[in-house]
Amino acid sequence: MIIATAQFPTRPLGIAANVEAMASLVAEAGGRGVALVVFAELAVTGYELEAIAADPGRLTMAPDDARLAPLREACRAAGVAAVVNCAGRLPDGPAISSFVYGPDGAPLTRYDKVHPTPDELAAGFAAGTTDGRFALNGVSFGLAICYDAHFPDVAARAAADGCRVLLASSLYGRGPGQAERREIFPALAKDHGLHVLLANHVGPCGPYDTCGGSGVWGPDGSAVAEGPEEGAALVTAEV
Repeated sequence: MIIATAQFPTRPLGIAANVEAMASLVAEAGGRGVALVVFAELAVTGYELEAIAADPGRLTMAPDDARLAPLREACRAAGVAAVVNCAGRLPDGPAISSFVYGPDGAPLTRYDKVHPTPDELAAGFAAGTTDGRFALNGVSFGLAICYDAHFPDVAARAAADGCRVLLASSLYGRGPGQAERREIFPALAKDHGLHVLLANHVGPCGPYDTCGGSGVWGPDGSAVAEGPEEGAALVTAEV
């Protein structure tokens, strides 16, 4: 099956515009034979921690949120599943969440970031407590969100659970973030015998200038596909 990682420049808190861009990428993915497309961390709002924490009633979402309807419809129309990362809700506060929609637009699973960064915790974001898993076309997938990938046990549990692919919705900036991206994801793939996908932001996002380079690494740690460091891109790989 063909999977894809999608990067695009987000608009700060521009939910409608970002969802429209994501729906267009889902449609493009369908035209290219893609079964699953993955978006970056907080792609729906941009990485706007303080604004989300200050107005969670408006800026957090549930999987059936009407504002995500164009994405669900795009999945149905294209026959493509999607991992959509946005600000979700937990009893203890907002969360950074991946909602997974199937090729019929219906929810497959939800994953809340288990390892928020110190800045995210300080802003009031809550940690998830369970691993994200789903299956599509006979392939089992695990989910991670950015800082989760810095904890090898996340990938180890995915491999132990029979997952063949780990999907990471992330944000990496230029400078040190570029070095981390180049080191962490090939190592996770090789150390745990997984395909590992990174969906990264590109361009300004929150306080960061992000570095793109979304990609997929094979179980031997080699790059299967990598996107550009500038501009929107849909990067595909066969797994």
